[in-house]
Amino acid sequence: QVQLVESGGGLVQAGGSLRLSCAASARIFNSYDMGWFRQAPGKEREFVGGIRWSGGTTYYADSVKGRFTISSDFAKKMVYLQMNSLKPEDTAVYYCAADSLATGGRQTYEFDYWGQGTQVTVSS
Repeated sequence: QVQLVESGGGLVQAGGSLRLSCAASARIFNSYDMGWFRQAPGKEREFVGGIRWSGGTTYYADSVKGRFTISSDFAKKMVYLQMNSLKPEDTAVYYCAADSLATGGRQTYEFDYWGQGTQVTVSS
């Protein structure tokens, strides 16, 4: 089925930037919605933002709006999360996910394919 692999995580200072990448397998379809989630230790996995391959429509959680930008390149089967003005509270494991039903939602259960995650640590 669909496989997703995140990369680009690392350590960055507060106020800095980082770009995460999500490589999708060839079986991904452009009718799917793609999403980014994050999970900090002891916290629930939370929605960060979503995008549709076709048209590039994006939507974001209020906590990252104006700071994070999602983009995609279906020809390359890549989804990106550009993170600017990073804060220590952005520290988490970031996950790429795909929703085959393209519900346009923000809930974990709406996404049926997940990557293994990449660690982002923001120092103060």
